[in-house]
Amino acid sequence: MDTNIIPLGRRVLILAIALFGSQAVAQSITTPLEIDQAWRALNRGQAIVLMRHALAPGTGDPAEFDIDDCSTQRNLSVQGRRQAREIGDTLRNRGITRAHVLSSYWCRCIETAKLLGLGRVTETDALNSFFEDRANQETITRKAQETIVSFLSNPLNIPTVMVTHQVNITALTGEAAQPGEIKIVTLENNEIQVMASFQAQ
Repeated sequence: MDTNIIPLGRRVLILAIALFGSQAVAQSITTPLEIDQAWRALNRGQAIVLMRHALAPGTGDPAEFDIDDCSTQRNLSVQGRRQAREIGDTLRNRGITRAHVLSSYWCRCIETAKLLGLGRVTETDALNSFFEDRANQETITRKAQETIVSFLSNPLNIPTVMVTHQVNITALTGEAAQPGEIKIVTLENNEIQVMASFQAQ
């Protein structure tokens, strides 16, 4: 694995409750300037959103899991759907009305991505879960790293949002992520750096 893009020097930000319009989210309690810097970086294409799918009760997937059949998978709950919509509202409250949205092939990620309401969702295997198949961890993580580096090196005219799984986010950032949690990440010295984190309650 290319050690130039392995996330070695991350800052872990403490979470607290803040309000964005009518939506309650958990937000870093670092200074307002640092929080604003993360949002400005996102809007300028200097950072991207790395998001865990919203609440889908359970762990892993059923034994009869079929990537092409949502009925065989662990899916979003009613609370999870609400959570995804609230994250979309939070992003819009920060001026992000459209985004380049990427998702893993898992139905809970695709549904989360669509419920954000930020535009068309593109599925990519770079965000697929390797929870049940750790042999694919290095390959998938490398693809995700390369995707992040590509977007941050050649930013689009709209922000990028990537919806994936807990194991993927931990592999990329070294940090855990709760259901529906967003991490605004950037590159510092070719390392993936977490600037801020929040999630819908």
